[in-house]
Amino acid sequence: MQVDLAYGRTGLTVTLPHGCVDVVEPVDLPGVADPHQALRNALRDPIGIGPLGELAGAGDTVAIVFCDITRPAPNHLMLPAILAELAHVPRVQIVLINATGMHRPNTEAELCAMLGDDIVANYRIVNHDSTDKSQLRYLGDTSSGGPVWINSHYLDASVKILTGFIEPHFFAGFSGGSKLILPGIAGADSVMHNHNAEMIGHPSATWGHLDDNPIHCEQREAAGLCPPDLSLNVTINKRKEITGIFAGEMLQSHSAGCAFARRSVMRPVAEPYDIVITTNSGYPLDLNLYQAVKGMSAAYQVVKQGGAIVIAAECAEGIGHGHFEDLLQERATPSALLDLINSPGFSQFDQWEAQILAQILLKAEVHLYAETLSDQAIRDAHLQPCRSIEETVAALLDRYGPETRICVLPMGPLTIPYIAEPAVATA
Repeated sequence: MQVDLAYGRTGLTVTLPHGCVDVVEPVDLPGVADPHQALRNALRDPIGIGPLGELAGAGDTVAIVFCDITRPAPNHLMLPAILAELAHVPRVQIVLINATGMHRPNTEAELCAMLGDDIVANYRIVNHDSTDKSQLRYLGDTSSGGPVWINSHYLDASVKILTGFIEPHFFAGFSGGSKLILPGIAGADSVMHNHNAEMIGHPSATWGHLDDNPIHCEQREAAGLCPPDLSLNVTINKRKEITGIFAGEMLQSHSAGCAFARRSVMRPVAEPYDIVITTNSGYPLDLNLYQAVKGMSAAYQVVKQGGAIVIAAECAEGIGHGHFEDLLQERATPSALLDLINSPGFSQFDQWEAQILAQILLKAEVHLYAETLSDQAIRDAHLQPCRSIEETVAALLDRYGPETRICVLPMGPLTIPYIAEPAVATA
């Protein structure tokens, strides 16, 4: 059987043996018929608040936060819709803030691709820098002791707007909503606390969990110190078309969006698999190995202890964050790496991604198909090089035997499989 995997910009078709192969994908929802009109309608009748056009007057200053290049958010649709509703506000009073979190700044060419040439040419755009204290302001501490440093451009605006994209997230539960503030436009100290080893290691810091998730709870608490006047989140399908629009008060609209996303992307399976083939949803999510840990984490949910994960992620920008790459090479084994990260007083940028990768590798071996990375670079990341998914799967079938069960997640972390509870017989 042939399966099309999301890989880079072009995709990757693989041929797998017939038999016990389950392809698990999100429910393929259609895109909204007219996204421009649908966005306009949502902004004029948002959840829990008045229309956007009435929230800001001609004398207001406005900050609009948007997702960076690592997220497939349809910024080119959302921002023009918002700006159209704010046409009465002079452009010089509007600032657009790129929620980079602790990622790299985006280039002008990337911003043009994300937002459109007209917006880049006519509006002030700020790449958030989590390490620049002159760009941040301290608002206090969360109940769990996290310092809240937030971008001052956002805080100085009299009207604050968040835009985001809702999908399951491997340790925050779901993306979007308050995550646009922490880590999106927060300081490095805030992110380091929110992503510390204890938080990441909490059993509820995982896909689809919100109210019992300490990471999400702190993000929500931090956002409560500087709440937006309006939050606009969307969901998308595998063609990156908008399937749902959720505008309004941040908590109410995000809750509605997460409930909608959960129904289409959380997919039950009966039992764990020997082999799980996954991706990182293609471009832009598979730009680097750092981001590709999400696709491995999706597979981790349904792979057997001692099983194998095969991931296709282009990694056009290499391993990713420098601290992530350096940290992976500090210890020879995943268990030693995990011991280091969990040791008292240890704190290093990007440790959360290394921690999750180490946890995955204690359960299953990971074979990486990434044409841009050398075998040595892959081995240095504690992974096994894969130059042909078909050949790797054939070798694994020889190892596990004729009863081997294979799961394929063509869209990677845009589908979150989970082991379904067995049905309880009733009399």
